[in-house]
Amino acid sequence: MRIAYLDCFSGISGDMFLGALVDAGVSPKLLEEAVVVVLDIGAELKISRVERGGIAATKVDVYARGEKDLPREMYWEQRVGEGARDGCREHPDLHTHNVNDQADSGKQANFSRAGAPARHGSVAHGHGCGLSEIRQIIGKAAISEGAKTTAIQIFEALGAAEAKIHNCSVDKVHFHEVGAIDAMADIVCAAVGAEALGIHEWICSPLNVGGGTVKCAHGTLPVPAPATVELLKDAPVYSSGPQVELVTPTGAAIVKTLVSRFASFPAMKIEKAGYGAGSRNLHEHPNVLRLTIGEAAEDRGDVSFEKVTVLEANLDDLNPQVVAYAIEQLLAAGALDVFTLPAQMKKGRPGTLLTVLCKPDEADRLTKIIFAETTTLGIRRRDEQRQVLSRRWEKVETSWGPVRIKVGSMNGAISNYAPEYEDCRMLAETHHVPLKKVIQEALRLYANGWHS
Repeated sequence: MRIAYLDCFSGISGDMFLGALVDAGVSPKLLEEAVVVVLDIGAELKISRVERGGIAATKVDVYARGEKDLPREMYWEQRVGEGARDGCREHPDLHTHNVNDQADSGKQANFSRAGAPARHGSVAHGHGCGLSEIRQIIGKAAISEGAKTTAIQIFEALGAAEAKIHNCSVDKVHFHEVGAIDAMADIVCAAVGAEALGIHEWICSPLNVGGGTVKCAHGTLPVPAPATVELLKDAPVYSSGPQVELVTPTGAAIVKTLVSRFASFPAMKIEKAGYGAGSRNLHEHPNVLRLTIGEAAEDRGDVSFEKVTVLEANLDDLNPQVVAYAIEQLLAAGALDVFTLPAQMKKGRPGTLLTVLCKPDEADRLTKIIFAETTTLGIRRRDEQRQVLSRRWEKVETSWGPVRIKVGSMNGAISNYAPEYEDCRMLAETHHVPLKKVIQEALRLYANGWHS
């Protein structure tokens, strides 16, 4: 299976994604033709080789009517005077992001300097361009159906995010004319280029969103911008390095549309890699997006990583029998593991450290159980990563009945195995034999290959 990995250690933007596509082998001519067939208003791509933090990368710029310094992000405005309010505030100005790094972030522009309203196909855009017009433009373009679908999905993700931020219907938000030209070039080329690579699965690293603040029409806001936050829901993000905006709304929308999962660098046979450059050469921080393409390695039971939540409480005034009952309740409620350790509390009191491992989305529910079943007044919580071996169940047939065997493996080789305790216990109680005898027999049968 052909996979692609987006390494967003310096964020992602529309132009960085296009640069990475070209650097990884997508034909520049293919993208240039896509701009021509969709945008018949003189937009063109300028592709160059640059250096970012000592790394050679490809830079892609969009020129509309011969100008480069145009908005290269989503700038939405309400059509004033057309009854399109529905909770939206009137915005005669653009929603511009005066961003500090990526090229597809905003420098405020006025369409009047570019001449009369242009027409994309049969759609005029003197007052802005809504999603319905964008769908029509892309739908009529001479690009593949798959690329059309992807491009429209990216626009719809952006529109939905902006509509939620501005508390209005997605049908009531509109592109400013100049912003529409640039954003459409970025998004259509992203869809066409991504399809050209023939990728079966897109995987993404956690995203470095940057930091600091960003100026927009409504004042100064913290990074990431509101639309970016909305688009990156459920995605792993962090802030590191330069205090500038590293993930733009267009970049976030591309990730939201293309990426199927987030993970560390996947096991693959690397075929090629490409680097797409942002507009700024940041000190001690290469402002590039890395795209790595290859064949997914066969799943041989390698170690994988998963996020877990750790809940801890110190108990020094609770009957040990109640602690044991609380452990049973927590395990029955879905905790991955629960254990206790003896602890020396203040003033010399003996106590118990209760630790619970769980999935992050189970933490709130299990916290309530700890408060209800113990006497603690506070619970510590932290998120951690754990490495886990690939696991599978096999079965052996003992003379007393079946026993499941949990098998862990690494690099295709069995690392360890153990009989399921509850199975062995049930057989021991039913047939009145020592528990250790059932366990020993199950292990012997598995070691001799008598399993299924």
